[in-house]
Amino acid sequence: MWRILILTVLLTGLATLARAQDTAWQACHGALGPSGPVLSDCRPVQDLVDPQGRELWVRSTIDAPNLALGDTRPRALYLAGVASSEAWLNGQRLGANGRPGATARDEVPGRYQAIFPIRETTWRTGENVLVLHLSSFHGGLRFARPMSAMGVWPHPFPQRTALLAVTFVASGALLAAAFGFGVIHALRRTGSSLMLAAMAGVAAVQAIVESLRPLFDYPYPLHAWRMSAIWLLAAAFAVLLVSYVSTRFLPRARALMIGLALGVVGATALLPGFDIKTAWALILGVALAALPAAAGVRGKRSGARLTLAYLALFLALALGFPEWLADLSFFLLAAGLVLPLLVVELVRLGRDDRGREAALTRAASRPDRLTVASARGVELAPIAEILAVVGADDYVELRMVGGRSLLHAARLDGLSTQLPGNFLRIHRSVIANLAHVQRLERDGDRWRLHLSEGAPLPVSRSRQPALREALDAPPPVGTVSR
Repeated sequence: MWRILILTVLLTGLATLARAQDTAWQACHGALGPSGPVLSDCRPVQDLVDPQGRELWVRSTIDAPNLALGDTRPRALYLAGVASSEAWLNGQRLGANGRPGATARDEVPGRYQAIFPIRETTWRTGENVLVLHLSSFHGGLRFARPMSAMGVWPHPFPQRTALLAVTFVASGALLAAAFGFGVIHALRRTGSSLMLAAMAGVAAVQAIVESLRPLFDYPYPLHAWRMSAIWLLAAAFAVLLVSYVSTRFLPRARALMIGLALGVVGATALLPGFDIKTAWALILGVALAALPAAAGVRGKRSGARLTLAYLALFLALALGFPEWLADLSFFLLAAGLVLPLLVVELVRLGRDDRGREAALTRAASRPDRLTVASARGVELAPIAEILAVVGADDYVELRMVGGRSLLHAARLDGLSTQLPGNFLRIHRSVIANLAHVQRLERDGDRWRLHLSEGAPLPVSRSRQPALREALDAPPPVGTVSR
């Protein structure tokens, strides 16, 4: 918990520093006259420029580039936020982004980011008056910081191409991992591979959504959906991470940990600001996942120590570079976590396949046993202890003596030809071992076959005559007596 508090202080300090570096603005009553904006009753903006749900005129005084010091770089006004905008410098119109208005009907939504180049002839010696006309009636959600950038900077503004490239590489790796785990799940039907595929896919989609802003100049009403998607994807990754680590290292408390993660991570929706929501969702998810990993270390489970160290590394990155938490470190964490697990899973599957081949070879000399292939490996099940075989798509359930059940990667049609003569198909999805039958009983207009233990089995009308005939016949040699 103390790590989370430190992160909050750091993020709050960065936000305060950013506000302190913003241009000082005044809010005014304004109207557009023949020669430009006409402003009156200007008062300092105490906190943040917020045009949400209203029409707003603001002004500021800025210094011209210092040509005497050789500063000849071109300048541009950069605006980023959920607002339509129009700008003037020294009474000369710089341009418009959409059309600000006094009502939602009057406003034409603009783009989230707008760049207005400034001609050299527009500057004056000394102070220069910058006027903005803003409105935001189509933003959807209300943002704690609606305008993320408002200022004049050198043009063109340097782009974070290296960060974008790393994000693309991470997203590509995550998509490849999602595909790989999806194939593994299709082949082996393992729950862990499905969770890892979901984790990789969610992180890859978030990387793509994060990259929309520098790649796609979208209308500002879309920003609410984009930020909501980023938070939802971060929260989903956090819950999936807790689920995966709990399943692997603390399976008895898996349901409790998932419920706790849903409650704690979901509560971040109440926090102000989407950056804070996303950061808290990720940090809380990693912190909760560290609990079952620590339990695994205590129980000396394989891989627990490495998992706990990796989660601690993410927490250290979050504390050391909080401004990069959602932009970069999260994607590197996800890629660095799932890619090694994909390699481990492939190695394990290869080892399991070799084990299956060896088990099948051993089973060739054991006609009294059925070679059961499942996601967990290969097991030799005594045929005499099989009560019934129940079909379930591409798998069958073997109900064994003693209440035990096994999942077998086979189809019911194929097994009906492999099992001995005392096994009979009594329903389209059930094969029964007649050696364990107690009675055939009518239940209304249906028939049920009761075995020596377990729930009664359904008997279809079309197969009832064959069942009665088999029950009246003497048992085959070598079957278990009833």
